[in-house]
Amino acid sequence: QEQLVESGGGLVQPGGSLRLSCAASGFDLEYYQIGWFRQAPGKEREGVSGINGRDGTTNYVDSVKGRFTISRDNAKNTVYLQMNNLKPEDTALYYCAAGPPNAGLRWPSEYLYWGQGTQVTVSA
Repeated sequence: QEQLVESGGGLVQPGGSLRLSCAASGFDLEYYQIGWFRQAPGKEREGVSGINGRDGTTNYVDSVKGRFTISRDNAKNTVYLQMNNLKPEDTALYYCAAGPPNAGLRWPSEYLYWGQGTQVTVSA
């Protein structure tokens, strides 16, 4: 019943942009921390960005600061990740997840609900 669905991934050239969407159903995202995570083949799952559903505070991993922006639309129960100036190292399967209000980006195991993932490939 609780579900997150990601969309918006695709193939883009270096320097290009994508906007990922994370639509929640069965629960209200405003009561959760929503995080974006990514995982490349052979790599650990990495926290990318998060937004607090209560107050809208945001955080980012250093490698995406200044390039990515997380936002929310509570009326649509949806969180977005705007990704600009994409680099090949951004290539990964991107997941959104819902966790406790105080969840950070370091510990994916804290998150309760996960989407199916959307693939982002940055290549010339």
